[in-house]
Amino acid sequence: MLVCHCNFITQKQIEDTIIELLDEDCWRLIVPSTIYHAMSRRGRCSGCFPNVIETIIKVTEEYHLRHNQNDENVILFIDQVRSLREKFGRIKHEGRTTGHRAA
Repeated sequence: MLVCHCNFITQKQIEDTIIELLDEDCWRLIVPSTIYHAMSRRGRCSGCFPNVIETIIKVTEEYHLRHNQNDENVILFIDQVRSLREKFGRIKHEGRTTGHRAA
């Protein structure tokens, strides 16, 4: 599935890049810009970033469950990240209404 139309990046490419980054350091902070930098690409319109973040959460959770099956802290941490995403991901930008225009 094509995730980034600006750079023609697929879901599989993003997942593979996340796994490569986690193999280097399994506790590193991965954000969309980290993935794009690793792929030698740039986020252009950034419309795909919410989907990339969801992919990061999903792949990171699966990665840690495979490698640390007895570690319950991983699940708690991922659940906290997911709840923060739900809490802050829906805030209106700067509190402006949709009818607001700058000019």
